[in-house]
Amino acid sequence: MQKWQTVRGIIERGHQVASGIASDSPYPKGTIEMQTPFFQKLSLDLSAFFPGTLNISINPKTFTIQQPEYTFKTVKWHQKYPAEDFSFSACRVIFQEITYAGLVYYPHPETKIRHFQDPAIVEVLVSSFVPQIHYGDRVILEVNPGEILIS
Repeated sequence: MQKWQTVRGIIERGHQVASGIASDSPYPKGTIEMQTPFFQKLSLDLSAFFPGTLNISINPKTFTIQQPEYTFKTVKWHQKYPAEDFSFSACRVIFQEITYAGLVYYPHPETKIRHFQDPAIVEVLVSSFVPQIHYGDRVILEVNPGEILIS
């Protein structure tokens, strides 16, 4: 049985490029939808997940990816931009007493060219759209302590 480490968080507005809803996004379909076929070829099927991320602030805590379930190096998912490294780790988000299965989505900052995250922001893909969730809402994030270190 999976053991989880629990941390409280608050939903924050992100760059809105994962979902593609940012008005100035260079990714009209959103990065998640564009990246999904590349990850599928690498053995990770994201098609069951909502094509956007929840940005969960765990401030004043931060997190470090330790030994994630999946790490993919040099993924060339966009012809105009350099390849990036990505890691994913199973997680759960609890909102209004409902638990949503998820994946921590971690584009490695050392390989990114823009849209950097605060070290207290955990980007999470969830298994379905979370109704009624808004910026500022409190959630509980559960992560695998063997894969992600919360400090």
